[in-house]
Amino acid sequence: MSDRRQEGEPPPVREIEFTFDECAYPFVAVSERIDCRVDLAEILPRGDGEYAEFFTVTGGDPSQVVSLAEAHERVDAHLLSEYENGALFEFLVSIDCPAVALAELGALPQIVHGNSGTGHIVAEVPPQHETGAVIDSFLERFPAAALAAKRTKDALTTPFSQIAFHQELRSRLTERQHEVLETAFEAGYYEWPRECSGEAVAAELGITSPTFSQHIHAAERKLLTMVFERTRETHRH
Repeated sequence: MSDRRQEGEPPPVREIEFTFDECAYPFVAVSERIDCRVDLAEILPRGDGEYAEFFTVTGGDPSQVVSLAEAHERVDAHLLSEYENGALFEFLVSIDCPAVALAELGALPQIVHGNSGTGHIVAEVPPQHETGAVIDSFLERFPAAALAAKRTKDALTTPFSQIAFHQELRSRLTERQHEVLETAFEAGYYEWPRECSGEAVAAELGITSPTFSQHIHAAERKLLTMVFERTRETHRH
């Protein structure tokens, strides 16, 4: 990408990527010990230097994750939910966590995952921070990490928050598709066993069953497209 920018354009954003090949960090250790993939979904501050990190674990045995994570000093792990081929966990950590440390240095972690014993962190450095200083400080604190790549982007990635998700979903669905999807969900159409049939939802909406099927399938395709677009972007790294 050329560094020549038009007058008035915002400065570029630097994207940095680090790899970890040792199990000093829970998200790497868990991925190696139970041969799974561990992905960071969200980081939330809890006060007093503590953060809650929410990880999805795909593959392997979720029952082993808590004990493996808590084998690391200053990590408190909790299983939140299980689903087919995976589970969601909360790790309570301190600034000793690499992702948290990058955030403290001014970078914005976008992708954090461990896969079969190898960890990756991709973060964006806003223009007001000096990329070299962020990298040097991070590597000094985490000597087991290695700088894998440094790239230039035109803009920061917008966090895919719950509010942003709803806004994006609204922009993709028609008003009728959104109404059908919301009504079906509230009626128990997606519960197991199903609490309400498609015919019943159609009757509540005052439309025919074929029209209901058309709208609900179109809405589902758009919703799944949003989910898997984000998943593919995460798994490229």
